[in-house]
Amino acid sequence: QVQLVESGGGSVQAGDSLRLACAASGRSFSNYAAAWFRQAPGKEREFVGTISRGGTVKDYGNSVKGRFIISRDNAQNTMWLQMNSLKPEDTAVYYCSTFNAVTGEVSDNVGRYRYWGQGTRVTVSS
Repeated sequence: QVQLVESGGGSVQAGDSLRLACAASGRSFSNYAAAWFRQAPGKEREFVGTISRGGTVKDYGNSVKGRFIISRDNAQNTMWLQMNSLKPEDTAVYYCSTFNAVTGEVSDNVGRYRYWGQGTRVTVSS
């Protein structure tokens, strides 16, 4: 079992930056690939970014590529999402998630992920 808690959400203006954190507890975080997804009202959950268990492999959704950066520190059992140049369309609840992975494995498939946090809300106004 892995418990995930997101933090860092808030209300910002377009063009601002925000950094989300995902704190993991339970089983060894270093055994898990991790990801950020987001869900806007009335829309399906959307892939934002994923990072391998060792942090060497990353992938991003097309809508955030070049603006968002995902990172992790297994010693701190924490993953982050640095969000730059925020747009109103980035408004959503952001969730972190993990699955037990082999070295270098990542996934953009929401169904692949087993453990989920409760989410943190990000609102970007124009």
